[in-house]
Amino acid sequence: MVAVLVFFALNGVVFGSWASRVPALAAQIGAQEGALGLSLLGASVGMIAAASVTGRLTASFGARRVLGLSTLASAAALPLLGLAPSPLALGLALVLLGACVGTFDVAMNVAAVTVIRATERPMMPIFHASFSFGGLLGASGAAVAAFAGLPPFQHLLIVSGLVVVALAVFVRQVSDEVRPAEAVTTSTGPAAFRRPVLWLLAGVALFSAVAEGASADWSALFAAEYRGMSEASAAIVYGVFSIAMAVTRLFGERAQRRFGPERLLVFGALVGGGGLILTALAPSAVVTFAGFALAGVGLAYMFPVALDLAAAAGRRADGTGGERELGFVTTIAYSGFLAGPPLVGGIAHLSDLAVALGVAGMIACAIAPTAIAARAAAKREAVTV
Repeated sequence: MVAVLVFFALNGVVFGSWASRVPALAAQIGAQEGALGLSLLGASVGMIAAASVTGRLTASFGARRVLGLSTLASAAALPLLGLAPSPLALGLALVLLGACVGTFDVAMNVAAVTVIRATERPMMPIFHASFSFGGLLGASGAAVAAFAGLPPFQHLLIVSGLVVVALAVFVRQVSDEVRPAEAVTTSTGPAAFRRPVLWLLAGVALFSAVAEGASADWSALFAAEYRGMSEASAAIVYGVFSIAMAVTRLFGERAQRRFGPERLLVFGALVGGGGLILTALAPSAVVTFAGFALAGVGLAYMFPVALDLAAAAGRRADGTGGERELGFVTTIAYSGFLAGPPLVGGIAHLSDLAVALGVAGMIACAIAPTAIAARAAAKREAVTV
């Protein structure tokens, strides 16, 4: 269990390290906002492409092997961002890094499912809390590097070295599911596209990604330009959202045991969506802090619980399986991270950012009926099997 928690944290460290150096990378390639935005899309494109096949890779070769290789590949790709001389080169480097991290992401979630089944504990939110804290650690390290004047290449090379060391220490402690030979060769992938429950769970993850992306990408700008906060205070708004999400995930096992995954999704959707809508409607700095905190609390469980249910939907009679189903839902969710920022930006361009955040809040609220429909679909499948 500890080893898998470490890999979730490492994934967060990799993401937080490069994402926090975007201003320095923009200066490095001399890009304006438009060209930089196109370059940054490369990471999402790579992640979507990789997630669509990683479920099959882990089913064939085991999560530990795929996790180890993808972590090593992520460490190798990370410093390349610091060598990119142009927007095109940065975009291509991000496609490569996104593919490595996307594979890393799905493999670590499959490894987490193995731990959950072995311990019979609903720990997926706790694993994702480790990712959140890893992201905060990566961002903190990036801030220190920027303050010290380290260029992105040197900073990211140091991060890569630390990731490789952690990989060498912990990779052998990651367990693979023990499966009979016939289970390995049994194909369940095509069934994912024909199962309503998986499309509905993918919808939960997709809506969560859009709302989470809107909160992460636009909270500071909204606080500064629409609520009159200073740049420092606006940055704290994003920190409040991130920390609220990370801390809430630590209590995920207890919450899931008490309320069940479906109720947790419904309740969280209403809290998170309500927080964003409240923020959009109330012209108050205090409410802005409270609204984004509620968004962090409410959205904390959406993505990990959806993945947990997807893996459960793919579980075979021998207790194994779910890799392809988890990969399918993850792929759909990544499209939300890709489409979310331009969606919010487009609505803000046509109206204003408050309206756009309100729409993101309504999308988050839509998780509630989608989760209820997913539960009904799962019950229908159980009856027909």
